[in-house]
Amino acid sequence: MNFLKRAFWSMKAKKGKTLLQLVIFTVICVFVLSGLTIQSAAKASSELARQELGGSVTLQVDREAAMEKQQSEQSESDGPPQFTSTPISLDDAESIAALDHVMSYNYSVSASANAEDFDIIESSTSTDSSDTESEQAPGSDQGRGGIVQADLTVNGTLTSDEAESFSDGEAEIVDGRGIEESDADSNVAVIEQTLAEENDLAVGDTINISSASDEDTTQELEIVGIYETSSAGSDQAMNFSFLNPYNTIYVPYTAANTLKGEDYTDTIESVTYQMDDAENIDAFIAAAEKTDVDFDVYQLDANDDLYQQMVGPIENVASFAKNIVYLVTIAGAIILALIVMLSIRERKYEMGVLMAIGEKKWKLAGQFITEIVVIAIVAVGLSSIFGNPIANVLGNQLLDQQTTASAETTTTSLQQGSRGGGMMSGGGPGQAVSDAFSQPSEAISSLNINVTWENILILGGIGLAVAIIAALIPSISILRLQPKNILTKQE
Repeated sequence: MNFLKRAFWSMKAKKGKTLLQLVIFTVICVFVLSGLTIQSAAKASSELARQELGGSVTLQVDREAAMEKQQSEQSESDGPPQFTSTPISLDDAESIAALDHVMSYNYSVSASANAEDFDIIESSTSTDSSDTESEQAPGSDQGRGGIVQADLTVNGTLTSDEAESFSDGEAEIVDGRGIEESDADSNVAVIEQTLAEENDLAVGDTINISSASDEDTTQELEIVGIYETSSAGSDQAMNFSFLNPYNTIYVPYTAANTLKGEDYTDTIESVTYQMDDAENIDAFIAAAEKTDVDFDVYQLDANDDLYQQMVGPIENVASFAKNIVYLVTIAGAIILALIVMLSIRERKYEMGVLMAIGEKKWKLAGQFITEIVVIAIVAVGLSSIFGNPIANVLGNQLLDQQTTASAETTTTSLQQGSRGGGMMSGGGPGQAVSDAFSQPSEAISSLNINVTWENILILGGIGLAVAIIAALIPSISILRLQPKNILTKQE
């Protein structure tokens, strides 16, 4: 195996060229390793986000189907169109909640009410217009005329912790407790801090409210908790008191149904199922559609926007890192092949002499491959030292750029949507999406990039493949020549 010794002495004799090849190969390996580690970190972050955020699926009335039914009935009769919403039975909601992949679920019922023995927080312009103008209350039965006066928005829920305002951090309990599952069939309430201070109310006190659609339906509610909201409300809240976020109270869903009337007993307007993993949403929906729930009337709306917004920039970074690996590997192989080719061409005489004294051609090729493989091994070792800090800088800079670009795109979309949107309460859908986007940018602001043995092994495989290809391809063209031709041309 003398070709191994010759490879060693050749590298030692030509230190300049050996160093040049080492530097180039190390740079190639650093970028390839950076791409591999960024991909690994992005994949790990994406999986962690998917498991932590999960995603949700909401069972609610299929409004599009309801509108089509309304238009059909309108064409068959001369009367005005009547839009009716069919509530969801608790049995249907619970049958879906029993399926796999449901981590938790929450009911939602919206109603409207008037304050009987306390003062609401008046909106800036509602005081002058409250005696002459009617307000459209949320959750009112519009099929019965629907235009009613209302002071309060009443949100019925199974647990307030799972209600949207509390789960997204907009509302927070500051005294007492929230609505719990055990509160079903109880007359308890959680009110906003400003409303409580205005009326000197505290946990343990009682308030009386009446249904906005039926004044004879009244409720005495015990205050079990006080919450603080960070919502500034929408522009419409300045005109309508019930849209003022301070005038929103939370009650058990059964209490909200009582305000709406006997027809709503043991029903809900919607139910949101929190998934254990966003990856399981499709499987959950497929299983739900096999239950006895009438999906001609209801629909399941998957909501994994938060997860998608979080992992979107990460996936873009991973895709970019993947392209880095491909491009650097291909470009590196070409560059090294050219360098080795020039080096081999300069050694024609050496090869001619060796072949003339009987050295086999495969040993000559082995010598060239050995030289570049040794350089590759050293380069992989150096890249494992310098690759991690470089990958951290490169990966997190790419993530910042992608996150900023995604934020700008989302903001533009929200601004365009808000210009064409209708009345939005509580900040509107645009505000909700904007708030949702702010969460992932805070949750994943950097990638945890670390070089693993798996990354090094993959890099080693890529490096050896590049080294062998870079040495083998140019050596073949030279080794095809006969020793006599090589020596003659050299002379």
